[in-house]
Amino acid sequence: MEVVNTVGRRKAAVARVYVKSGSGNITINTRDLQAYFPMEIFQYVVKQPLLVTENTGNFDITINLDGGGIKGQAEAARLGIARALCKINPEWRAVLKKNGFMTRDPREVERKKPGQPGARAKFQFSKR
Repeated sequence: MEVVNTVGRRKAAVARVYVKSGSGNITINTRDLQAYFPMEIFQYVVKQPLLVTENTGNFDITINLDGGGIKGQAEAARLGIARALCKINPEWRAVLKKNGFMTRDPREVERKKPGQPGARAKFQFSKR
């Protein structure tokens, strides 16, 4: 099997995912998954598409992550892995879509407006 590459995005994070057949190693920015995401919840989020399709030990995955925070990066990696699995075997698409891994979450941070401290917050109004 040749290398399959896809892109996953979430908030400001971008994950470039490269999947090839192997023994189940996941490398993120030249570091092991456990070293890059020390919290187990984010390790689980990255592995979710593999767990759902029962492919935990079948593929070696290399991910280049850039931008965003830890949660956005984990979810961007999840989307990238799900898209790569769909390229490998289109029959897995129904299972991945049912679990919500094929949808790019469109929510982004709203910009700060001029004359106020944040996107929605206003400075306190004083009548006198």
